[in-house]
Amino acid sequence: MNVLMTICGRAGSKGVGNKNFRIFLGKPMVSYTIKAAKLFKEKNKNIEIDICLNSDNEIARKIALEENLFFVERPNELASDIASKVDAIRDVLLKMEKKENKKYDYVIDLDITSPLRKVSDIENVFNKEVETQSDVVFSVVPSRRNPYFNMVERNSDNKIVFSKPSSFVRRQDAPEVYDMNASIYCYKRDTLADFTKVPFKEKIDIVIMKDTYALDIDHEEDFYIMECLVKNYYKDEFKEIFL
Repeated sequence: MNVLMTICGRAGSKGVGNKNFRIFLGKPMVSYTIKAAKLFKEKNKNIEIDICLNSDNEIARKIALEENLFFVERPNELASDIASKVDAIRDVLLKMEKKENKKYDYVIDLDITSPLRKVSDIENVFNKEVETQSDVVFSVVPSRRNPYFNMVERNSDNKIVFSKPSSFVRRQDAPEVYDMNASIYCYKRDTLADFTKVPFKEKIDIVIMKDTYALDIDHEEDFYIMECLVKNYYKDEFKEIFL
């Protein structure tokens, strides 16, 4: 079985400048995701695993060289604010297959700005993909808000309405909903490589992670909150990644 692990991070970011490669607790943010990928590879020696860093950033190229990783440069058209990350991952897959003259079975993508993950989380997502043969399996966390109960939106008539009108009077009775925490994705190779398919509109499945593991870094405050969480609460729990 051949598995490609991708770590994708473009240079630009509107909310937090160069967030994928800025220093986080003494190391570039990307370093913690690289370590998680390497630990997954080390613990699964029965699988042929390649790890590839993808970016339009020269810092990333140097890090890939230092870490003995593959590097695929991201083209400009896939590095804009409106570019799809799925398209970037597909680009890495096809270029790596051509470069290494092999065909992968699965692609695992790890998000750089979600470093609070354990190797067991990656294994859970990968194993579920292999078991279910979904087009994509991804990590989620229990949502703190529920559109069937306590979420509203502004409709096309500029009126505030409940997001999903229902008769539920207790949140516990409403359907369970989850936030996609953007941490781990595992794609079936043939679905990802097919330009006519959108993986998330095909057969999908999820793996639930602990909700405190996820915090989207979209603003400067998020970056410092994440540093505070790791330093004061989670460093021991995630010592395989942060120590």
